[in-house]
Amino acid sequence: MISLESEENMDGQFLPRVKLTQSSIIDVDDGVKTNKSISETVECTREIFKTHKTLPLSFRKEQLKGLLDFFEKEEKSICEALYADLKKSHEEALIAEISLVKKEIRNHLNNLDDWIKPEKVKKSIANFFDDLLITSDPYGVVLVIGAWNYPVFVLFMPVVGAIAGGNCVVIKPSEVAEATSSVISRLLPKYIDNDCYPVITGGPKETTELLQNRFDYIFYTGSSQVGKIIYEAASKYLTPVTLELGGKSPVYVDKTANLKLTAKRILWGKGQNGGQVCIAPDYVLCTPEVQAKLLGFMEDAIKEFYNGSVKTSKDFGRIINQRHFDRLLKLLKNQNIAIGGHTDAAERFISPTILIDVRPKDPIMQEEIFGPLLPIINVRNAQEAIEFINAREKPLALYLFTNDGNVKKDFMEKTSSGGMVINDTIMHIVADGLPFGGVGNSGIGAYKGKYTFDTFVHKKSVLSKSFNPLQEKIESVKYPPMTPASAKFIVNVAKSNIVISTRYLTHALMFALGVAVTVSSYYINKKLNEK
Repeated sequence: MISLESEENMDGQFLPRVKLTQSSIIDVDDGVKTNKSISETVECTREIFKTHKTLPLSFRKEQLKGLLDFFEKEEKSICEALYADLKKSHEEALIAEISLVKKEIRNHLNNLDDWIKPEKVKKSIANFFDDLLITSDPYGVVLVIGAWNYPVFVLFMPVVGAIAGGNCVVIKPSEVAEATSSVISRLLPKYIDNDCYPVITGGPKETTELLQNRFDYIFYTGSSQVGKIIYEAASKYLTPVTLELGGKSPVYVDKTANLKLTAKRILWGKGQNGGQVCIAPDYVLCTPEVQAKLLGFMEDAIKEFYNGSVKTSKDFGRIINQRHFDRLLKLLKNQNIAIGGHTDAAERFISPTILIDVRPKDPIMQEEIFGPLLPIINVRNAQEAIEFINAREKPLALYLFTNDGNVKKDFMEKTSSGGMVINDTIMHIVADGLPFGGVGNSGIGAYKGKYTFDTFVHKKSVLSKSFNPLQEKIESVKYPPMTPASAKFIVNVAKSNIVISTRYLTHALMFALGVAVTVSSYYINKKLNEK
């Protein structure tokens, strides 16, 4: 049995330890808890899906519009909750969380009519008379588990695609972001169908019980450790998963880069949410010469960003809880601090901190930092940086700062990562048209925009035949008894790679019919004249 302990790991998720029984009270209706168990809630949701309630396009759009209303009408409550959990300013809450989800909702509303249409497939000569289609079928009952660092964005971005795909969705906010979880469970049911999209609150016990139930798809955001647990639980029913995990996202900087802008862009990415971002720059690789110049620009950038006082700036967040604060302090031990290093336990404040003389075997290099600490490790050149990166688990993001075209080419071709950004950080997650996801230890699957919709639908192949007598006559060669001639015919047809475009098929058929009628008329008239 899969189970989770009560103490979260570095990503605010949970590790396996004890077996738990199913006894929690979790279903939320306008913020009032009812006496449904988790199993009963999941089963009720499955029964609702069996009625096909979520299939009509009109229903999907209605629910997406309700979700949009939730973010527009409850904006103040959501922002206040994010500030209570992470000290996110109102501006950061709007820009980095709410506005991005609203954009995703509008994108789905604007394109859903086209996305749900069956896709026509080009035909080969073997399927000349057939209709070949790919339909987008909902999986069924989907589980979406969010994370605490962006408790709105990472929870609702996949929920949008799951609703648009026609699924029922069991929504599990992170209990570590307690205030935000409370707002979601209390207010969301006022805007979308709570039977189709129940919210499950609670901690390790509830998450454990959720994973003991059967789902048709699981979408999880969090740590690689817990991702493995989710994967193991899903394997019991061969449930497909998307795992958006983390990792140590490296930065390589060479001497051709604009080092002043490089410093600003690295620290901007590192400073988001107090460094508690799954794609935050985790460590920097560069030569000692580049490091010396970069440090000066980094110090200037910190002063510029926070008006000389990080602690009093409304634009710099706090560590989520005391456990994470203590963990980060341990990583600072015995490190050479070049910039920053200021802490305040009462506020769980740690300033942007740059570390030098860091060794690859130091504790800070053994786990994802998930905080405002940035180690710098010296390498001799790009090749050594590539070897350093490739010797470790594949990261969720890789950041490269250079103006050298050959270096760009080498990093694109010789490294593997979930995403890659050249001369900036983090911005790929908001770029339209780019999927977001990990690879290897940093995740499975991807989402955003059309990729989110596609994640939550099964692409079903459909071949449709008619009872056309001409088609049957031609295809009767497939029936027994098989002869050498019929076998040769089938093999030759199968070898053919000719693709027939359906664009001008009607015109071609009409032309062929016209030729056939003309020829037939000629011979009929000739026979009549002979008589």
